[in-house]
Amino acid sequence: MSNYYNSNPKLYVGIDCIIFGFNEGELNLLLLKRNFEPAMGEWSLMGGFVQEGESVDDAAKRVLNELTGLEDVYMEQVKAFGAIDRDPGERVVSIAYYALININEYDKESVQLHNAFWVNINELPALIFDHPQMVEQARKLMQQKASTEPIGFNLLPKLFTLSQLQSLYEAIYGENIDKRNFRKRIAEMDYIEKTDKIDKAGSKRGAALYQFNEKAYRKAPKFKL
Repeated sequence: MSNYYNSNPKLYVGIDCIIFGFNEGELNLLLLKRNFEPAMGEWSLMGGFVQEGESVDDAAKRVLNELTGLEDVYMEQVKAFGAIDRDPGERVVSIAYYALININEYDKESVQLHNAFWVNINELPALIFDHPQMVEQARKLMQQKASTEPIGFNLLPKLFTLSQLQSLYEAIYGENIDKRNFRKRIAEMDYIEKTDKIDKAGSKRGAALYQFNEKAYRKAPKFKL
């Protein structure tokens, strides 16, 4: 190995996952109660280290899978966090990713084994290190992308009501949306399809269930909410 490499320090490269879920009209984060030092017993994002022969993207997918048991999940890199003293254990540069998952489809046993819990994003406890900044950056990035691409459907079940869809976007943006204008925009999107199924959980009459047709969206990928 050349002196150029030997003369420079070796650092740990970490992965931290900001995992979003949607439940009962609220956006949630999957957080851990750390069971190791440093910061044992405190609230943390799910993380790990990039291993030999592994790209950062593959490491993020592995870390997410280890916690949730899920594969082929929507993930996006947020940014690198590299403050010198960000981790009191060692010098660690961490690459943060956010993921959007259906809150009904993860491996609950795995989550329990990792001492992880869903927490309302509006009621977050104090998080360790620079994890609050990671969450803030991830939410901003998700909000930007959700307005121009249909990434929000990753947080919903396959079949959903228009009320569920509206409450999802209200949770993402943290503000109320006018019902009439929202439904007008949805009606213009041919890839949000009404099915012949009815959800009767909210009333006897029930509400029509819709689905997102990704194949139809790809033919004319225009989305704006």
